[in-house]
Amino acid sequence: MSEQPLNPTTAAAPEPEAATTVTGSATGSTAADATAPTGSGADEAAALRAASFERARRLRQEPRFPGGPAADPAGSHHERRIRSFQPRRSRVTTGQQDALERLWPKWGLDIDGKRVLDLDQLFDGLPVVLEIGFGMGEATAQMAADDPGTGILAVDVHTPGQGNLLGLADKAGSTNVRVANGDAVILLREMLAPESLDGLRVYFPDPWPKARHHKRRLIQPEFLDLVAPVLKPGAIVHCATDWEPYAEQMLEVLTAHPRFANTAADGGYAPRPAFRPLTRFEGQGLDKGHVVHDLLFARIRGRA
Repeated sequence: MSEQPLNPTTAAAPEPEAATTVTGSATGSTAADATAPTGSGADEAAALRAASFERARRLRQEPRFPGGPAADPAGSHHERRIRSFQPRRSRVTTGQQDALERLWPKWGLDIDGKRVLDLDQLFDGLPVVLEIGFGMGEATAQMAADDPGTGILAVDVHTPGQGNLLGLADKAGSTNVRVANGDAVILLREMLAPESLDGLRVYFPDPWPKARHHKRRLIQPEFLDLVAPVLKPGAIVHCATDWEPYAEQMLEVLTAHPRFANTAADGGYAPRPAFRPLTRFEGQGLDKGHVVHDLLFARIRGRA
């Protein structure tokens, strides 16, 4: 369901990409150099390239829908670090577009890193649980409908999923969902007050199965360092995954962190709570023989 990979708080340069130029000589010139225009022609070509780059930059920063989620909400708050997610801009259906245009001004917000959210005002005084990575929003909408006394702040970067969740909540008559667009790390670090959350849900985050990508997984010690201060004492961190190696890592990282205690008596995995719906994605994994593991850890009192 989720969005987003390991060590999200550690600054790091992105992994190098394969070179796309072809070296033409030992001096490092390229095939393009040999045919590059000179003089006024070169100036004109450079101006055209600059204009093209500027148009592409504006498109990346403009919302796809007027008044809807921004393409780059954090803007100047962007930093070069390993991320646990890759934004996708796949096709938006007519229904999703309608939901975004109607409901985003009412129930949506961009993670811009420029303010601290007043969750009491945003959710009319309800206790608030943060969900990171909700996919297409089916499970989130069902949990919101089943528990109208709890507010759900649902974070993702997938525009079709944002529109779908808004539409599902509206159809169900749920008013306890708010959809946040952008990087959850910036939200945790800059936009949430201490001890303002009553829980955190991370269901089926990207497992990044290749060893070289493990650093992109979301559940890391540095991530939990960000989470702990914004959770109230006793608040539950609930993770679920059908990727066995990632479940083992989650259990190891959560168990080792001094601010969290396992609610499972045997110190292992917990049974799936009744409030977490069995999703279509999860059902597909079970059909393939995957084992789903739930982890429920409580935030304990201690030094922030």
